[in-house]
Amino acid sequence: MKIGLLSDTHSFWDEKIEKYLGECDEWWHAGDFGHLENLADIQREKKLIGVYGNIDDASIRNEFPENQVLMREGLKILITHIAGSPGKYPARVKKLILDEKPNVLVCGHSHILRVVHDPGHNLLYLNPGAAGHEGFHKIRTLLRFEIIDGKIEHLQAIELGKRGKLN
Repeated sequence: MKIGLLSDTHSFWDEKIEKYLGECDEWWHAGDFGHLENLADIQREKKLIGVYGNIDDASIRNEFPENQVLMREGLKILITHIAGSPGKYPARVKKLILDEKPNVLVCGHSHILRVVHDPGHNLLYLNPGAAGHEGFHKIRTLLRFEIIDGKIEHLQAIELGKRGKLN
């Protein structure tokens, strides 16, 4: 199963996303979609799994929950927008991790691409960074990977270009 993972689009849709994620079976969005027009662009492309973020209004919150727990190819995945970082999870996320015992934690919010193993909770932490222009990040990013026999394989970090510029 091929997965495209993005976050923090903040109402901006880059055609490069379709180029890089076009062959993916599912697209996961870790929150901060922005306006519904952006959401329609994403939904028309692929099966979209997502959670709302802190900037998302009631229309997005009616479409997506705060947290998603998925089973894919033997992996349990927890998706939430604001998760902190390994060793520094907020109480809400720590409780979710302890209750759900995911193999993979997916989040957004920080606008910083980060992939790290959390040995304290024996999970893979994935934050795709930000695919939109809003924020302090310098480069817009996303992740692409496959889930094969209960493992994340062929993980790629993809740069979409500089924030504030179409290139």
